[in-house]
Amino acid sequence: MVRVSAGARLHFGFCNLSLSHERLYGALGITLAEPRVSVEAAPSGAITVEVADDAVDGAAGGSMDALVADVRTYAERATSLLEVEGAALTVESALPRHTGLGSGTQVALTTLAAISHAHARDPEVRRRAPALGRGGRSGVGVAAFEGGGFILDAGHPTTRFTTERPADGSWSVPAVAVRHPIPDGWRFLIVRPDAKPGRNGAIEDAAMRDAVERASPELADRISGIVTRRVLPAVAEGRAETFGAAVAEIGRLNGAWYADEQGGVYRPPVGDVVAALESSPAVFGAGQSSWGPTVYGVTDVDHADAAREAGAAALSAAGVDGEVTVVGGANEGARVQDPDRKTRVPSNNTKR
Repeated sequence: MVRVSAGARLHFGFCNLSLSHERLYGALGITLAEPRVSVEAAPSGAITVEVADDAVDGAAGGSMDALVADVRTYAERATSLLEVEGAALTVESALPRHTGLGSGTQVALTTLAAISHAHARDPEVRRRAPALGRGGRSGVGVAAFEGGGFILDAGHPTTRFTTERPADGSWSVPAVAVRHPIPDGWRFLIVRPDAKPGRNGAIEDAAMRDAVERASPELADRISGIVTRRVLPAVAEGRAETFGAAVAEIGRLNGAWYADEQGGVYRPPVGDVVAALESSPAVFGAGQSSWGPTVYGVTDVDHADAAREAGAAALSAAGVDGEVTVVGGANEGARVQDPDRKTRVPSNNTKR
């Protein structure tokens, strides 16, 4: 039995959605130490999937049946790619589905890696991710699984990846343009309102197609300046206040691209939560991760308790229930444990 686990990720947005520029997408995000998805696998003559009772968060749009179906689908593709018979899989923990934390990519790659290691194979996650339908627009999830940290990917040539989504397996995962360790003292407020899951599947594809067709190139030019003059220097120098304000601005500009698709710069009720967090001195910048409804806030270890209180107050101000946590970043990729429970990937770079 081999166990593989991987942390969630935050997605701050894209550098460009306009077909007027030669590079499309180009995503920014960070790897979280938690929550995590964890899958155990053992060689078997068939594919079986079991899920621990506490692995699914039903309040976040997840269900036992949906999780089993996802894992089985990825396992079927993985065994075909690896040319192995099957695997007995147990999902010990899972990320809430379609909430902006990267659940799809992390469960896909964790399933692939667990089956691969159980059969003593190299998972080659970057090469095989497209065949699992992952890493098409954003490369942040794959890069987070591989090595953690803060990630800026290179996007795709506009001539190759336009408004229509290519078939699974016909793209390459965007290269990592910048990876930088997340500073030790940084923390991330995670606010998960009780709301409908974010867009995914065919609905997401249609929304992205419409956004790209209408995207203003001027917004991309503004984002590029923020990335080069504010985000990258801030993460390199460990300035959480500047980083938080900069990624929050990138999120607002991305929201202008999606306003027609999600009913505003942020999808409801995210806008109310973000507005409340912006008044807290403990939160250096706040925004919507991916399609939401997860709201993030950038803070640090000295302001973590106050940020957590601000998160709870923001939910109350928005008139919604939800969950609030403060977590650290992860400067490592997925953890793989062998049958003796010896961790193959060091885990001493995660912070809580």
